[in-house]
Amino acid sequence: MQFSSNRYDDWDVRDDVSVKPWVVDDELWAVVEPVLPPWPERSPGPRPVSDRLCLQGVLFVLYTGIPWQQLPLELGFGSGQTCWRRLERWQEAGVFDQLHRILLSELNAAGELDWSGVRGRLPRPREKGSAATGPSPVDRRKNGSKHHLICDGNGAR
Repeated sequence: MQFSSNRYDDWDVRDDVSVKPWVVDDELWAVVEPVLPPWPERSPGPRPVSDRLCLQGVLFVLYTGIPWQQLPLELGFGSGQTCWRRLERWQEAGVFDQLHRILLSELNAAGELDWSGVRGRLPRPREKGSAATGPSPVDRRKNGSKHHLICDGNGAR
């Protein structure tokens, strides 16, 4: 399947909300860029696609639901494999955990989070794997627990 870059260029900004949600604006990039791991000074191979473009490629794939292999090169994000590898590299470096903490603290400082409806309890370390927890839902040979988080369609507002 071939994608024309024009297919996505027609999407524009409407009511201060981007209808291209994969586009990383300067304000978001200022938060993301310092958390990304640096590239080695001398790495073999061609010059890598910029981190910002790769992040936009990752967001495009996640937003549209297309397979990584079908990410259109015409969009300038690099190949699907490039974006997937960069995503894996960032995940291993803990980038998304750091971003999650940063964004939550910024939302909390701005008074945008309502903690009144938050209920929950984390298991104490002694509970994990004890006879009281029963069989693990993911590996029946071991004791363990499986945890779920339920939120409404608005997520963390």
